[in-house]
Amino acid sequence: MIRNVLSIAGSDPSGGAGIQADIKAISANGAYAMAAITALTAQNTQGVSGVHLVPPSFVSEQIAAIFADIRVDAIKIGMIANAGIAQAVAEALRLHPEVPVVLDPVMIAKGGAPLLADDAIATVRDCLLPLATIVTPNLPEAAHLLGQATAVTRNDMAEQARALQALGPKAVLIKGGHLDGADSPDFLVTGAGEHWFEAPRTATKNTHGTGCTLSAALAARVAQGLPLHEAVLAAKAYVAGAIAHAGKLSVGTGHGPTHHFANLYD
Repeated sequence: MIRNVLSIAGSDPSGGAGIQADIKAISANGAYAMAAITALTAQNTQGVSGVHLVPPSFVSEQIAAIFADIRVDAIKIGMIANAGIAQAVAEALRLHPEVPVVLDPVMIAKGGAPLLADDAIATVRDCLLPLATIVTPNLPEAAHLLGQATAVTRNDMAEQARALQALGPKAVLIKGGHLDGADSPDFLVTGAGEHWFEAPRTATKNTHGTGCTLSAALAARVAQGLPLHEAVLAAKAYVAGAIAHAGKLSVGTGHGPTHHFANLYD
């Protein structure tokens, strides 16, 4: 059976991040992709120039329409934008506690533009984190959620991952791409234990949307029933391949996208 995955996130017209990246990544990982849009952005590989928010009530209506007709096997949450949308999404998801949720707490675009209002951080922390099967912050996002300084060591990463898990999610995958050094380690903490995922850092500027892509691929694998550790391995392998082949694309002059369908192209 092909599993169905719903992405709740913002739109990126350049196709590298947000809903567009999620649809590609979910599809490339063997699941059927659906989308409830929280915001329209004006952006390209050089940055975000504008954001137009969808009213919270209409975000709720999109989600309700999907559940009224279609089986949902997993949910990925990306850009939430403000407290009202965060609250609307939380209320919608509380009606479906059986569906696993991958929460990617999108806060800052690759070019530095804020994608989450300051007053929404507490709502995400208090209302969405407890509903998550797994949350996938990078180091600045984890620090913002905890009100702490950004981790600069592996020990900092592990401590912040444990602190985030204590806020309610079943598991936390904290991504170490912002650490200095030749490696880019990620740390997973679940109810069953802890694990480091080691990976060499790929020298490329084509990393637009990597967080969206990873969390969407992870949602597809969770929907397919893989245990979290195996789902993370599969999602990370997919993203590594998408980054490694990103140079085959010719998209923009800034932070280019990853190659979501590298395995399907000659």
